[in-house]
Amino acid sequence: MGLGLVVVEVCTRNEMALLPLEELEEKFPEAAVMRTDCLNMCNLCRARPYAMVNENRIYAGTKEECLKQVEEAVQEEIKQFFGE
Repeated sequence: MGLGLVVVEVCTRNEMALLPLEELEEKFPEAAVMRTDCLNMCNLCRARPYAMVNENRIYAGTKEECLKQVEEAVQEEIKQFFGE
């Protein structure tokens, strides 16, 4: 598990959970991925791929697009944390 400066949460019932999200921790050591049974967003969970990045909702039409947006959000959170 990463340092946890950036927390990526994914509901195990959402299609994002099918992706190898742990690779985010390898790519971004500051990130920690958490898979949970429920993030209490059932309507969104059924409608489209989504994840939470430091409590901000990230969603897209496909899981690949969503993963790209999650990566961008993680990079932005790291950038803001370190003041770059």
